[in-house]
Amino acid sequence: MNIHEYQAKQLFKQYGIRVPEGRVIDEGSGVAERAEKAAIELQSERKNAVWVVKAQIHAGGRGKAGGVKVCKDLAAVKAAASEIMGKTLVTPQTGAQGKVVHTLWIEEGSEIAKEFYLGIVIDRADSKVMMMASTEGGMEIEEVAHHHPEKITKVAIDPVLGYQPYHGRKIAKSLGLTPEQTKDAVSFLGGIYKCFMEKDCSQIEVNPMILTKQGQLMALDGKVNFDDSALFRHADVVAMRDLKEENPQDVEASKFDLAYIALDGNIGCLVNGAGLAMSTMDIIKLHGGEPANFLDVGGGASKEKVAHAFKIILKDPKVKAILVNIFGGIMKCDVIAEGVIAAARELSLKVPLVVRLEGTNVEQGRKLLAESGLRISSAEGLTDAAKKVVAAAKTG
Repeated sequence: MNIHEYQAKQLFKQYGIRVPEGRVIDEGSGVAERAEKAAIELQSERKNAVWVVKAQIHAGGRGKAGGVKVCKDLAAVKAAASEIMGKTLVTPQTGAQGKVVHTLWIEEGSEIAKEFYLGIVIDRADSKVMMMASTEGGMEIEEVAHHHPEKITKVAIDPVLGYQPYHGRKIAKSLGLTPEQTKDAVSFLGGIYKCFMEKDCSQIEVNPMILTKQGQLMALDGKVNFDDSALFRHADVVAMRDLKEENPQDVEASKFDLAYIALDGNIGCLVNGAGLAMSTMDIIKLHGGEPANFLDVGGGASKEKVAHAFKIILKDPKVKAILVNIFGGIMKCDVIAEGVIAAARELSLKVPLVVRLEGTNVEQGRKLLAESGLRISSAEGLTDAAKKVVAAAKTG
């Protein structure tokens, strides 16, 4: 699960991580006026106040797409807010369709002396938490890793021992900080680590992390991802979920505990088990087709759950054929067949449907499908299923 930058900064503040002050502006009437009011509230005692108007979407590259504006007067704040709100931003992370801006973050300007990159992830190979830092703040870390890997410092933290001051000192030294700044960095980085562990994060990225002209570290941006499997422990995190930023099918699938990911192809896939789902997608591509989705209904799905999975697949207008590939272990093939038949009848299924069943109660399941009177093609084996569904998708 992802959250917006402003939500990440609100979370950071709970852990003593320094961030600029800001205000949230939601879509609706009077955006420019509300943005102006927020800017006035944030105005510092400095003679020439500066504000930054930022689009809030779940994607990087907002600045290059026109979603971040530095404003030196209130008129500019109003103009920027009006321009960005409702705009569709297209970045490398949004895809060609882009994302519509529904929320703005009005932030006070910061006096920047230096910019750094800071990231923290789980290193699954070593079962440790990896904290990474670079002097190349503001740049995409992938580019830095490719062209200047020597400029990235990595510190592996054993989760049993936890973050220690020497971890922070090592990173501070690599960033060229003074002894006084290093003391601040040890505390700042400790807050990032504590947030990462206590909130079951899968990633925290601060890019840029800045050193202000006053000699303090600050999170000028914030990207936080959470482990979905641990969300049951964090009602406060779940409350930050923005459904407008997610694919509608993904949202619908999550209601029924379905693992669904939309793809660009035209062959819908309904499979039980993540490994089998991946194999199904691979063999479809092997025979010249393109999967429209990854959808794992799990090992013990009910008839109702299968029916809902079908509905989600068919909401994708690109789908020209569907492959149901079930290996019945805990899940019985006759239950799957009942769900497929119920969904096909309820939705007046018009696209070709190929079903491959193996395992528990397979004969009963095949019998139900054969006697349903629906446009269903049975397959013997995975290769036969892939060939049939690819052919069906081509002919419609």
